[in-house]
Amino acid sequence: MKNRAPEAPTGYRSTRRSSKSSKVAKRAERRHAVSTVLGRIAKSVRNVGYYLAVAVGVVLVGLLVLLVVASAINGIARWVALRGVGTTSAQGQADLHARENLLVIGEQGGKAAGFLAVRVSRSDQQIYGIAIPDGAFIEVPGQGFERVGESYAIGPDVSMSAISNYLTVPFRTFVVVPVTVYQQAMKTQSVAAVLAAATKTNLTAQERDTLQGDISAIPKLNTALVPLPVQPVKLGSTTYFEPQKAQVSDLLSKWWGIDASKAAQVTRVILYNGAGTPAIAGEAGQQLIRAGLRVVDTKNADNFNYAQTLVVVQHGSIQQGNEVAKVLGVGQVKNQPSDQDIADVIVIIGKDYKPPVGGSTGGTK
Repeated sequence: MKNRAPEAPTGYRSTRRSSKSSKVAKRAERRHAVSTVLGRIAKSVRNVGYYLAVAVGVVLVGLLVLLVVASAINGIARWVALRGVGTTSAQGQADLHARENLLVIGEQGGKAAGFLAVRVSRSDQQIYGIAIPDGAFIEVPGQGFERVGESYAIGPDVSMSAISNYLTVPFRTFVVVPVTVYQQAMKTQSVAAVLAAATKTNLTAQERDTLQGDISAIPKLNTALVPLPVQPVKLGSTTYFEPQKAQVSDLLSKWWGIDASKAAQVTRVILYNGAGTPAIAGEAGQQLIRAGLRVVDTKNADNFNYAQTLVVVQHGSIQQGNEVAKVLGVGQVKNQPSDQDIADVIVIIGKDYKPPVGGSTGGTK
């Protein structure tokens, strides 16, 4: 209930003696009026404060919602981006790194006498190279484990695939030079004369001129060409050279920035020829290697009557099988976990697989 102001005395008996009471009453009325005004002002202030608090709360909630939405959108965008990278990272990274790499093939009498895996690092003005003897015993796609020099008989593309596969370094371009030029490059620690002496190459004229300019701009003192660390192994009358993995890994880490632990995470594939077409597994192997995957073996299947290509995931995720199928352009992907730790994915090439235009030819594998 609201307080009421005291009423002034009234009545016919009021006299001058009542004037004091009247004054008191008037003062009380004034105090009541002031109190009422102040109360209204206080109430208004409280109302304004309340509405301001509500407004600030609404603004803060709005900002919080916007922040959450923006974070969610950003998270979704990153997830989509990472998903895209996940499906194309191997190919994209391989293409990116391959721009600095060149395979120099020393030829003598139509045969490969040695290979020089070169990296021309424009960013730090350095040239690195690992000389691989023709007798190095490594996996050659479509041929199995053999002397890498034998791969050149099928074509330089097969040699590039074999060396890319072994070093886990992508090579897309090559030059073939006389063996004397190859040997001179190692002796003088310089690749400056290699391009001018090339007898074969897949470089365009413009690419060749650009690369020559890059090589010429790098000081000779910044060139390091070393032989591949190998252990000679004599089998009958033939000498093979077994690469020393630990020392090779050290070179790749220093010169190509390849982390051995990450290289081990690259999808490993075994290919079986189930179509009967000569060399088809080797061609599929080269295709996978160029996409940044690793081929650990190529063989013939139990028969050549597979109509459809099978991609069997035995280690890792089904996404690895999907990636293999995407690179090959065909393949029914299945998940069949296995205890073997040689390959992550087994591929049986069927008759539906079509090799890329310009694929190599060779034996049954």
